[in-house]
Amino acid sequence: MKRIKVIGLALIAIGLASCTNSRKAGYYITDFGAVGDSVTLCTDAINKAIATCSAKGGGRVVVPTGKFKSGTIQMKSNVELHLEAGATLTASTNHADFPRQAQPAYRSQKDPGGWFALIYAENESNIAITGQGTIDGNGHLQKPHPVEGAGDNEGDKDARPRNILFISCSHIRIEGIKMRNSGIWNQHYLDCEDVFIDRVEVYNHSNRNNDALDFDGCRRAILSNSIFDTDDDGITLKSTGKAACEDIVITNCIISSFSNAIKAGTESTGGFRNITISNCVIRPSRLPSMITTDTYLKGITGISLEIVDGGIMEGVSVDNVVIEETEAPLYIRLGNRARKHTDSAPAPPMGQMRNIRISNVTAYNTGNFSSSISSIPGSYIENVMLDNIQLFNTGGLAAGDYIASHTEVVEDEKGYPQPTVWKNLPSSVLFIRHVKNISVSNLIFGSKNPDPRIPVIASDVKNLRIKNSTFSGHSTAAGFALLDRVEGHDIEKPSGWNKAILIQK
Repeated sequence: MKRIKVIGLALIAIGLASCTNSRKAGYYITDFGAVGDSVTLCTDAINKAIATCSAKGGGRVVVPTGKFKSGTIQMKSNVELHLEAGATLTASTNHADFPRQAQPAYRSQKDPGGWFALIYAENESNIAITGQGTIDGNGHLQKPHPVEGAGDNEGDKDARPRNILFISCSHIRIEGIKMRNSGIWNQHYLDCEDVFIDRVEVYNHSNRNNDALDFDGCRRAILSNSIFDTDDDGITLKSTGKAACEDIVITNCIISSFSNAIKAGTESTGGFRNITISNCVIRPSRLPSMITTDTYLKGITGISLEIVDGGIMEGVSVDNVVIEETEAPLYIRLGNRARKHTDSAPAPPMGQMRNIRISNVTAYNTGNFSSSISSIPGSYIENVMLDNIQLFNTGGLAAGDYIASHTEVVEDEKGYPQPTVWKNLPSSVLFIRHVKNISVSNLIFGSKNPDPRIPVIASDVKNLRIKNSTFSGHSTAAGFALLDRVEGHDIEKPSGWNKAILIQK
């Protein structure tokens, strides 16, 4: 009996000890002086916790429940910054709390001469941000960085702090957290490799240039199981420097954007290789109006693939994507803006695009911009396959609401690559120009309201194949396809189409 009593007391003691020491192992920022009252500036305390953790071999730095205001946080190798449930890291609105970082060795077109960020790292490895907490950039209060002689809203507009900026880092893990209200781009990974981002939620409607995520010249990156709702571009692949964006997987995401939901471009110096995008939903934003303008509430594009500043895009697969609304479901563009990534760099040569496959895409209630695949005279996008595509636009246009003829669609070789330069094209489904080897199969198309435009226009195209198409209502066009300077074509009459198969120009 006495032995049982002793064991019982021992168990009670263990239980009390576990309650008293319920915190998981880690370096708590509150032990270094941080106060979660939303008023006290905690920058030094957080940075001291991270530096201490890294110096002792690494581990977890914990942000507990509370609202912790901070300026620039410097991530270090082998450190996991963990935000517990109920924890918020909120950005200070004082410019002095975000000193300009030293210009990194890796140079890129977006570099303002040294960056500004809430959470920053350069040349670090094995770093992570995890947990159930929130990063809030206070973006609606982040004004342009002060410039001598300029007013409050006339300074360096691109020097607003990003929520996360990692440059030339490796083995990165971002998991579980929520991100809100960045001053400019929300999270920017520049020249990084081995990046894993999973189960993050972004709601970013607070300032101009509110991209949700930018992989920029990154290698071996996986983005999965995440939700994005943004004023500007959603998920963006860029190549603003010499490094290619390659071996990238984007899967199981829901994206809402007033601009481009998923985009590879605009900057393309290093190019894009081996990109897969799958199992994604693109839908309207939960916000009823944009922060900066109300022009395109449906969003501009669903999927954009662009080369305009040199570079090569090859090996791209887009599969199993649903697009609700947006003005242009698919936009593939090869141009020649030829913008240099630094002032001293040579002008980039004409870029290239080839080996692109888009399959199992359903786009409905879209605007009337139409989908397009276009290059410029003398250059061709090569080897494009569209398979199992459904495109259903709004229609309801009258003469004067769209470009009357394909010959009037400007080439815009040097312009910004976006279908807003054309708006409503003379085709209702696909506009194809300067393309070599393109196959379209199992296409179902139609308009909610009568559309007078020819569904497919192809100009300066070599080897065009359209098979197993189905028409689903409301077209007043005279024919299915208009071909201008098309060498080699095999076009079947769409099922349900009772008008001309082909208009040959």
